[in-house]
Amino acid sequence: MPRIADPRPAAEPRSPHQKDRHERILRAARRLGGVHDLDRVQMQDVANEAGVAIATLYRYFPSKTHLFAAVKRKQVELFAEEVSRLRAASENPLDAVVRTLVRAREEMMRRPQLSRTILQADQTAQATANGPWSSDRTFRDMLLAAAGIDAPEPADERLVRLLESCWYGVLLSCLNARLSPAEADVDIRVSCEMLLGARLGGTTD
Repeated sequence: MPRIADPRPAAEPRSPHQKDRHERILRAARRLGGVHDLDRVQMQDVANEAGVAIATLYRYFPSKTHLFAAVKRKQVELFAEEVSRLRAASENPLDAVVRTLVRAREEMMRRPQLSRTILQADQTAQATANGPWSSDRTFRDMLLAAAGIDAPEPADERLVRLLESCWYGVLLSCLNARLSPAEADVDIRVSCEMLLGARLGGTTD
């Protein structure tokens, strides 16, 4: 199992030079993670690909788990921005949630090996109480926004958390070729209707 480093604050890029170096590291991780499983991605290879010293890499990312947490976070943030731009005010909330999750499934399937690597890192992080994840909150907020729930109650948070878990399961089955993309999208739609239909009032078209 990939190592999770002892908890310590990761350095945050501040200057333009540091931000450029940070982005080069993420690009290198995306490329290598798109070719290899998590166990075969070596931090030294990432550093070499990004053109940085290994000490610099570890200053920003104490472990591979932290590195791919950042890759995932960047992807989710960019996707959330895209979803926000494309949402039509007149769209049925349940339809909006289905469309968001189907679009997320399509995006993850564009680079299936990278998605598998990210999910491997996700499972490793969740094995500890202090996993380096913040993207889950971003993903959940994106779904709440798509559903038009501006002030979620604990029950809303629970429903969206369950929906997110269903989506990850469907995505994994699709990545492992146990479901076709069409079957996956039907499962996404059904899970949205079952979990959010009563809350949002009605079913999708």
